[in-house]
Amino acid sequence: MSSDRKPTDLVIVEKLENSLEAKIETYFAGVIDSDPDVLEELLKSKNSEGTRRAYRRDINDFFTRMTALRPNRDSILEFLHLSGHKATLVVTKYRAILNEAGLSPNTINRRLAAIKSLVAYGRSLGVCNYAVDVDNIPVQAYRDTSGCTGEEFLTVIKGCDLCTLVGKRDYALLLLLWGNALRRNEISTLDVGNFNTEGTLYILGKGKQTRVKINIPKSTVNAITDWLIARGGDMSQNRPLFTSVDFQNAGHRLTGDGIYKIVKRLFKRAGIEKHMSPHRCRHSAITAVLEKTDGNVRKAQKLSRHAKLNTLQIYDDNRNRDQLEMSELLMDGLE
Repeated sequence: MSSDRKPTDLVIVEKLENSLEAKIETYFAGVIDSDPDVLEELLKSKNSEGTRRAYRRDINDFFTRMTALRPNRDSILEFLHLSGHKATLVVTKYRAILNEAGLSPNTINRRLAAIKSLVAYGRSLGVCNYAVDVDNIPVQAYRDTSGCTGEEFLTVIKGCDLCTLVGKRDYALLLLLWGNALRRNEISTLDVGNFNTEGTLYILGKGKQTRVKINIPKSTVNAITDWLIARGGDMSQNRPLFTSVDFQNAGHRLTGDGIYKIVKRLFKRAGIEKHMSPHRCRHSAITAVLEKTDGNVRKAQKLSRHAKLNTLQIYDDNRNRDQLEMSELLMDGLE
């Protein structure tokens, strides 16, 4: 046996000491980024493509107005490395600029929320140690939740030519917008596998990470089935439920913007003068339920899936306000 060989215990001790002295980054160097792109990481954390676009747009606006340049990794990190006092002053000045520009309180508050989310995400990544303490702009309690009447919606539905592919698709879309008060992105993100001919849909609700089951009327089931049969082609579970049918984009997923344009076109064709959108269709459906249930906000909540009853109360208050307006119109000239 060689005399210069180290005892086993000494070898073990040396290995332990070497392990303690080793850099922690040795195994995670490829994972940890010393200068993270906070905006991109924030956007990746958002499930909805629409939400990602809105956050990017609002944060771009903040940096463009305050630095005259679009945001990049370095400018975002510079903002997040400010002291809490200085950052609050910058955001307060930004709020004043938006207010002077005449933007609506809702728009201003949405942009402030995007900045606050950026800061909060920066804190979670360890590159920021403050929170933005800037108050929102007060918003009037009244929201225009008006839309169209059931009779007007029926006129639009009857305008769909069920002998054509586009007519079958638009008809099924309208039934979901009215009968289930779905949001346009809830429709856009539907796959074939999320639809069941027994009368269920699995939708990805606003701000949700997982799908929830809703029931749909038999007439809507038939309309969707008719559309899918007419469309033909690949019916894999992960294929989009609703697609474009125009020459250039045929077969591609129908986007939220595409649904918006379809609704706008259909209502204009039906001679409805009021500007209509998918969300106004949702408003109309909720208001119609409140009318038919004599203001039962809990039943309306089952349809709308609003988390708070207070939101439904706004719809009901506005419904009553419209009723008063009509009553006063009838009384005009009798006094």
